[in-house]
Amino acid sequence: MKQQVAKVAAACFCLLPTPLAPNPPSRRRRGNHPASYCSSHISASLLQYSLLVGLPLFTIEPLQRVQNADSRLIFELSRSEHITPSLLQFTLCLPIRWRVQFKLCCFMHAVVTGCSPAYLGSIVQPATHLRSGLQPSSFDFSLPRTRTKFGERAFSYAGPSAWNTLPRHIRETVESARYTKLQKTHYITSAFGVV
Repeated sequence: MKQQVAKVAAACFCLLPTPLAPNPPSRRRRGNHPASYCSSHISASLLQYSLLVGLPLFTIEPLQRVQNADSRLIFELSRSEHITPSLLQFTLCLPIRWRVQFKLCCFMHAVVTGCSPAYLGSIVQPATHLRSGLQPSSFDFSLPRTRTKFGERAFSYAGPSAWNTLPRHIRETVESARYTKLQKTHYITSAFGVV
């Protein structure tokens, strides 16, 4: 998988345009670079986040570097400038590892609301009881037993695992637009430590 990630990262870097000559600071408008219209979609179109579930951080690090380069291009930042303030202020873009969790939870929300294909709904099972003896909510899912770490990358395990870690008020939200907003806010808070 590491080779696959490296090839995707190399392809993304090849598609990123080289920065044009910088504008004078007085006329510079962040996010108005010609490449900003398409470069943010380059990474997203090549990345299949579902393939990245459960991978160690050092494996997905090349993809994080692609996202950082993309952000530096869009916001016209030098290599020495930190990108986190720009990401928070302008795009609210999640780091790769948090995007994977975000995507898994979006799939699980589609399962809960009945908007997913039937095969996804049949893969995951609602929780019937908890080990602590408490009654589970209707929004909890059970985790199947796996014998290997590789088995934890399957949607039947990774989806419910990510879903069950969300706060209850987010899981109980039915409207898709509101759910997405609450979920993204939760993951931005988790990723960047902002309140």
